Amino acid sequence: MLVACFFAVCLGGGTRCAAAAVTAPGAAAAGPQVSLIPQPREVAAVGGFFTLSAATSLVAMGGPEAQRCAAYFATMLRRSRGLELKRQTTARGMAAGSILFDLRPGEGGAEEGYRLEVRPQGVVVRAAQPAGLFYGAVTLWQLSTLSNARPILIPALHIDDAPRFRWRGLMLDSVRHFQSPEFIMRYIDWMALHKLNMFGWHLTDDQGWRLQIPKYPRLTTIGAWRVPAGAAAQHDIDPATGRPRLYGGFYSQEDVRRIIAHAAARGVTIVPEIDIPGHATAAIVAYPSLGVQTDPPREVPSDWGVYPNLLNAEGSTFRFLEDVLDEVMALFPGEFIHLGGDEAVKDQWKASERVQVRMRELGVPDEEALQGYFMQRLGRYLQQHGRRMIGWDEILEGGVPPGAAVMSWRGVAGALSAAVAGHDTVLSPEPTLYLDYRQGPGSREPPGRGAHPVTVEDVYRIEPLAGALAGQAPRVLGVQANLWTEHVRLPEQAEYMSWPRAAALAEVAWSPPQLRNWDNFKARLPAQFARYRKLGLHYSNTVLEPTLTPTTYQRHMSQDLLTCTAKLVLNLEDDAPLSGPRAVFLVDIENPCWRMPQVDLGRPLQLTAAVGQVPFNFQIGADRDSIHLQPPHSAAGELNVYADSCEGEPLARLPLAPATANEAVTVLPPVRLAALGGSHDLCLRFAQHGLDPLWVLDWLQLAPQ
Repeated sequence: MLVACFFAVCLGGGTRCAAAAVTAPGAAAAGPQVSLIPQPREVAAVGGFFTLSAATSLVAMGGPEAQRCAAYFATMLRRSRGLELKRQTTARGMAAGSILFDLRPGEGGAEEGYRLEVRPQGVVVRAAQPAGLFYGAVTLWQLSTLSNARPILIPALHIDDAPRFRWRGLMLDSVRHFQSPEFIMRYIDWMALHKLNMFGWHLTDDQGWRLQIPKYPRLTTIGAWRVPAGAAAQHDIDPATGRPRLYGGFYSQEDVRRIIAHAAARGVTIVPEIDIPGHATAAIVAYPSLGVQTDPPREVPSDWGVYPNLLNAEGSTFRFLEDVLDEVMALFPGEFIHLGGDEAVKDQWKASERVQVRMRELGVPDEEALQGYFMQRLGRYLQQHGRRMIGWDEILEGGVPPGAAVMSWRGVAGALSAAVAGHDTVLSPEPTLYLDYRQGPGSREPPGRGAHPVTVEDVYRIEPLAGALAGQAPRVLGVQANLWTEHVRLPEQAEYMSWPRAAALAEVAWSPPQLRNWDNFKARLPAQFARYRKLGLHYSNTVLEPTLTPTTYQRHMSQDLLTCTAKLVLNLEDDAPLSGPRAVFLVDIENPCWRMPQVDLGRPLQLTAAVGQVPFNFQIGADRDSIHLQPPHSAAGELNVYADSCEGEPLARLPLAPATANEAVTVLPPVRLAALGGSHDLCLRFAQHGLDPLWVLDWLQLAPQ
């Protein structure tokens, strides 16, 4: 009777028929186990399979949006399974063996929700909103890619699904390294396949301005370009100018419109970020009158870290910002505009007589209140135009305008404070939701941050409504992971750093918490990885591949060693060669020192080391003055090897002279380590005259002498 009811109703268009879902609290074992990510809210097995073949008809009811969702499913099926479906525009004459996409705007139900009915005789995807119908298409596509077997058999299921949070976000930094519009659209495609719906787009910062603003052309003709740090870039002379070649790019307004349309078709809203009043060096270089100093910076910088350059508080600067926001609002249709507000070091404001006069004119008592004035004034401007401001949690320190939302990155305390004060909030805590942290310990990891990896499991186990935030649930819009790109130069690196950690975030943001189970999620990853391979997505398999520890006489990469401290540990990419693969070095830039524990020095050993040199392009303030360098014994310096401690007389010295002229990695001549008896820790430190360039260890190898 169930099958008869299904086709009388779903193909004939009468009253409903749906299988009852069976769920049990507390485990992902509820319902049948199919490899879907994120886990649907309710899944019930019906029995049997639907056979998907070239004879299957694809039908859409509900207008152009329904047709778009059906076409999207057909496109994904063709790309991943090589199958072309027949198209129909209506259900008239619809035969058994068909797939129906049915959009019913007046039907209600959960926002962004959908129902999916798979029976041996046919499939129906139904939703009240286009986003829900699209997500139903994504789930049906995942069901069609559970294996590579032919024919394609989709298990007969009833799925009733809707998201837990409305904000399921990823942020991509396009400033530190520019990505092409085509890559941005591919990134949005991958988001959509995980039901992630908010794309934060970091478009302005110290190192570049990426958004075309026709009224202020120098923002992109000047502010979008810089010379990368390091000797290799300095030696890369552009024959047209006779100067080092510039690096960068920007998004034209036509690029942005194309990207927005692409995102909208996939249920993704773009949240642009125009960072103020700090992270403003590129804008100040383009238009020096925006700055505070009488001698403002003249070139877009290439250092990473926090610059002290702030916008001034003149009326002309606010007119500039309002003009920029007018352009942003004209381009981006979403509710939220991100205004940054983070890491605004107030030293320039404190030292500027004119800023102090301006503060008195504005009636603000101190520099924190001046930042609050910035955010409140521009937040009100957005509100007057029907938009909402969102900013990083520092904006709480100077006062947040009514209606503004807060994105909490310094843990979750900012989210709680914002919610208690009546503001919506998004959780984005570092390091767990910062995707520029390496996600595995091995030497294959791309460049990134972190003494300790942030794993897929770390992301999966985050609970947005833990502790006191559980009582503020209505104010928690959702979660967002951020991919900052200081150390993520290439598109394939951005892909690798994002996936599958963003898949874990998707399940956190979408699925009911009682269904989340790490072991179950991990078991579903191989099927997801197979989908990635079909789509050409470069992902990390670290979660399924154990990292092997090298034995004593194998080559030890810097990632296999221990840093002596964990002050500021980075997995840094070499600045050379200009094209092709580059080495990646794990180093604590505030204490460049490595340890290899418990080496058997019962007999003499031969040590061979490979070294590189990277630019010290880090804005770390007074911490730079505390970096301890050992005095060298020669003009070029040495790599010193110690036993047990990292001071005193070295066990051996490896002169750096053979490496000074090489911008890439150099293998130094081997040295002999005398027998000391028993096991000892080896410590390796460079002796050099200055910090820039910074010598780094690539690998070392020990062999019997």
